[in-house]
Amino acid sequence: MTLTVTVLNGPNLNRLGKRQPEVYGSTTLGDVEAMLRVEAQQLGADVEFFQSNHEGELIDVIHACADAGHAVIINPGGLTHTSVALRDALAEIQDGKGFVEVHISNVHAREEFRHHSFLSPIARGVIAGLGTYGYVAALRYLVEKERTK
Repeated sequence: MTLTVTVLNGPNLNRLGKRQPEVYGSTTLGDVEAMLRVEAQQLGADVEFFQSNHEGELIDVIHACADAGHAVIINPGGLTHTSVALRDALAEIQDGKGFVEVHISNVHAREEFRHHSFLSPIARGVIAGLGTYGYVAALRYLVEKERTK
């Protein structure tokens, strides 16, 4: 059975390549998705993508992932620091294939309020500061974890 990984991106990540390129770079979300499609094909995994600026929509997709048994890569954007509801939804993924929290920038080298994550304590792993390569690292990790079960 092929592992399916759903890649979720939260608020403002649809603006990658335009918004604060000095922090997030010039790579667009479409570029990230294309890169991950190639990587997933090489790894023998399937990837699905979803981005929303709305917390409830992200939660609905997380529930669907839990029901389908998908692993999740999530860059929750600003919801990292504010959303108990997102954390509660991801707790169900934690019990399944697991999820990896990804941040393009090094949140610990930025403003103090970005240092706390409601999600990190229940994530399989947290990747921050590797740019968009963090998504690839997360995908490789989840696929390897599934293979060694």
